[in-house]
Amino acid sequence: MNRHETFWDQMKKRRAALLIPAPLALGALLLSIGNAAAQGTAAPPSAPSMEAEAKPKPPSDATRRFLRDSTAGLPWDDREDFDLVQRGFLGGIPGNKLFKDDGRLSRDLDIASLYAGAAPETVNPSLWRNAQLHARSGLFKVTDRVYQVRGVELANMTAIVGDKGYVLIDTLTTTEAAKASLALIRAHLGDRPVTGIIYTHSHVDHFGGAAGVITADEARQRGVPIVGPQGFTKEAISENVIAGPAMSRRASYAFGFLLPLGPTGMVSDGIGPSFNRQGVAPGTVSLVPPTVEVTRTGQTMTIDGVEFEFQLTPNTEAPAEMTIYLPQLRVLDMAEIANGSLHNILTLRGAQIRDAKAWADALTEALGRFGSRTDTLIASHFWPRWGQAKIIDFLSAQRDMYEYLHDQSVRMMNIGLTGPEIAERLKLPPRLASRWFNQDYYGTLSHDAKAVYQRYLGWYDGNPATLNGLPPSEAGKRYVEAMGGADAVLARGRKAIASGDYRWASELLSRLVFAQPGNKEAQLALADSLEQQGYQATSSMWRSAFLSGAAELRAGGPRRQGFDSLGGTVPSLPLASILDLLSVRLVPERALAQPMNFTLVLDGGKEAERVEIRNGVLVHAPIEAGEQGAEILALSRAQFVAAITKAPGAEPPPEAAAAVLRKFLGMVEAPAGGFGLVTPRE
Repeated sequence: MNRHETFWDQMKKRRAALLIPAPLALGALLLSIGNAAAQGTAAPPSAPSMEAEAKPKPPSDATRRFLRDSTAGLPWDDREDFDLVQRGFLGGIPGNKLFKDDGRLSRDLDIASLYAGAAPETVNPSLWRNAQLHARSGLFKVTDRVYQVRGVELANMTAIVGDKGYVLIDTLTTTEAAKASLALIRAHLGDRPVTGIIYTHSHVDHFGGAAGVITADEARQRGVPIVGPQGFTKEAISENVIAGPAMSRRASYAFGFLLPLGPTGMVSDGIGPSFNRQGVAPGTVSLVPPTVEVTRTGQTMTIDGVEFEFQLTPNTEAPAEMTIYLPQLRVLDMAEIANGSLHNILTLRGAQIRDAKAWADALTEALGRFGSRTDTLIASHFWPRWGQAKIIDFLSAQRDMYEYLHDQSVRMMNIGLTGPEIAERLKLPPRLASRWFNQDYYGTLSHDAKAVYQRYLGWYDGNPATLNGLPPSEAGKRYVEAMGGADAVLARGRKAIASGDYRWASELLSRLVFAQPGNKEAQLALADSLEQQGYQATSSMWRSAFLSGAAELRAGGPRRQGFDSLGGTVPSLPLASILDLLSVRLVPERALAQPMNFTLVLDGGKEAERVEIRNGVLVHAPIEAGEQGAEILALSRAQFVAAITKAPGAEPPPEAAAAVLRKFLGMVEAPAGGFGLVTPRE
């Protein structure tokens, strides 16, 4: 029995429950994944058994060779990260579990033992190393007065000990995780109040847990500053709410929400640990908006006796982002623009394209502004680094990586190469490629190069033949016909799989799946080609996407249903932002038949917007004091939010107002989740 089989036997004993289908956080997405098959690679059968074909497959000989050859040149003797990740450990979350207020399990942190030993043959050894490092969770002392909770969720929570309490930098994704992390801090460092909150940037894994450590009312009453970079609230709403349904569906692939935890499923999220998301209650996301905005680089403020100096870095890893320097402690927080991995210029879940040049320039600025004054470096993900020389080396090498990515992508773009052609050719110089913190655990050179091209030139590659191309299903039908029909395409796809040519197999078989949505043989063959690419991937995002696609092709996609993303944030949104959200959910056929013009007034005038529905669009604008002329719809904020989210508890409005509200919201429809990604959309 080889090492992989031994590991898998242990997995079956310890985590068999993970293989039972269970509801997922994003609606009723169901998945049933069987045990991995025995080692070995068989030639594609001439008449395959449908039942056998529907099961996960072992790694092929081609995959084993790829994993061996592609990782042979990495510096495996360099164990520095294993020392850094455990330095300063004080203690973990009691019982290694997070619970919701009603007692349901929200997160099982007991994952470190899953990664003992050598990598199984279904996981890239480099990604397995990344997973081993991220599996350690708990509270760590970084330096005097600076502590971090790591490994509890995707991001880190940093606690600065002030004169009277704790200034917290980033509050994780969920209130349950933030609450448990603060309790852990207090258990080891003393029961002090929260005296400040700082958000490094506008992604939900850095602000979603805020209500677990302080409410907006408490912050206002105690005068606790909530600090964020300029544009934080707008960007948090834009990126996490407006496009939330589509982004969440794509995130279910990128983060492996469909997959069990283990050697044929999730092993790491690249910039943080993976956790079992099946059979646990989803956490609660909140938004406590900033009360203080940082508007310029060099701005300083003192919170609870601790001085903070800020560097604005917009359009780098997030549209609104900043680094933080603590001059008294000689500590630099690089937020998420310096990591233990190459990051995303364009995320697989979907977001605004980032500016690789601005990213590199921000790192250059940070080196010049803070490098000679820094003894300790922390970030929103991964572990700290100590020593000025090592910190400067780390920041310089990360800067060089993003600069090279940008400059060489643009150089090749300007000599006529398209995004896919650039992605195929671009390779980092050996001195950059050999650094562990420059590996493709999250972003990849391939999709980042395409993103640089897209930022400058857009989706069109300049070839008129692609300017008005056919949609996937229509193109698929014509390709299949041109290649001799479905049987011929399926045979060619299976031949490509047998030869280890998985990229070509996926391209062929995806055409057939989109041409004939009911062709289960094509779906199962496509699943096999995707699965091997998942096993080969260094990137956690690529692995999860490939394996999630394979799982859905085998077990069927999720049920389409009404879905609202981040509903817990709606009560905190300004009225104008709520109306922006509703405007992208307006069903034009309904709106064209029922134009409306009214003034929406909340809480007696604290918020008021003129709303007009015309020509199939919803337009709104704040009203001037004393403005007259439109029908008034007067509600409490609680009534309006309850009507949108269908949450119980608010006192119903008077019938006349309720009738107008019903007519208005009757034109709006929450998008259905569960649309096809690897199969045709409806």
